[in-house]
Amino acid sequence: MNDQLFGVLISTVAYAFGMWLFRKTKLPFLNPLLIAIILIISVLLIFDIPYEKYNAGGQIISFFLAPATVVLAVPLYRQFELLKRHLIPILIGVIAGSATAVACVLGLSKLVGLDREMIISLLPKSITTPMGLSISESTGGNVSITMMAILITGVFRVVICPYILRWTHIKNSVAKGISIGTSAHALGTSKALEMGEVEGAMSGLAIGLAGITTVLIISVLVNFL
Repeated sequence: MNDQLFGVLISTVAYAFGMWLFRKTKLPFLNPLLIAIILIISVLLIFDIPYEKYNAGGQIISFFLAPATVVLAVPLYRQFELLKRHLIPILIGVIAGSATAVACVLGLSKLVGLDREMIISLLPKSITTPMGLSISESTGGNVSITMMAILITGVFRVVICPYILRWTHIKNSVAKGISIGTSAHALGTSKALEMGEVEGAMSGLAIGLAGITTVLIISVLVNFL
């Protein structure tokens, strides 16, 4: 089988199974992407298939990450009036969330004694993949580690965000969307869209704002590491 076709096929089948399992169980920790990752890794290990063979097709899927992120502007356009009314609180929330994410990574990394390359690789963990990989590569980080950190962050926060919103009694749709998009990037936005169009639109906005804010913070911070 063609390597590119193999990568696309196994990714599609694994994710489709993850979606089916999630819809059957409705359990948040059975996230479709998490299930797909586990299945793909299992298949590669069991049948001793080189990662390079799989990634020939995986790169095709990765190519569509940036266009898919841009498409999130559609629900934002529909909620533009709502955005104008809440612009200042939104900006403050995104900046505070982005700064907190970077500060937590830096503080914990210093606490456990991680080296400079590892710290830089982990700093963009809360922003969307294209921006995170770009800033990691340009500042001397390990792109593979950054990719894994972004993925783990997104999946973990998609699982826990419904519980956190429930425990903290956050009911405002704008607040829900901004908090999810700032902390869980595109994966979180898919969850926000399930909650409603306003949540999805605000989460999509937060992805871009949080990405820009985080890139600016890291660009300055990296000179002091």
